[in-house]
Amino acid sequence: MNEEKRKDIWGIAHIYASYNNTIIHITDITGSETLALSSGGQVVKADRLESSPTAAMMAAKKAAELALEKGCNAIHVKVKAPGGHNGPANPGPGAQAAIRALARMGLKIGIIDDVTPIPHDGCRKKGGKRGRRV
Repeated sequence: MNEEKRKDIWGIAHIYASYNNTIIHITDITGSETLALSSGGQVVKADRLESSPTAAMMAAKKAAELALEKGCNAIHVKVKAPGGHNGPANPGPGAQAAIRALARMGLKIGIIDDVTPIPHDGCRKKGGKRGRRV
């Protein structure tokens, strides 16, 4: 085996997947330096398609190309849904597609982590005493 060992340069892919959009933000391992940033809204024309898996794949591909250009070839993934008190705690349809697209681009994937904010009973939820009346 005479092939040389390639050194993995790690980064973090922050994937924010809501039901309205998917944002892929690739940073260095500290999380302070941005390597690449792309969203569903940058790659599709119609607003309703921003959160779709197709848009997420295209955005992830774009972000991965930029990251690879800058020498990052391995990533840890942090998936985040809106969460908190009012947002849904499960990620939108673009999250899985984005991870798959990153892997397909040749990036080595390390840890996949869910970093959705979970309320520990802070403020009162919106909607009033009787809840949201439809």
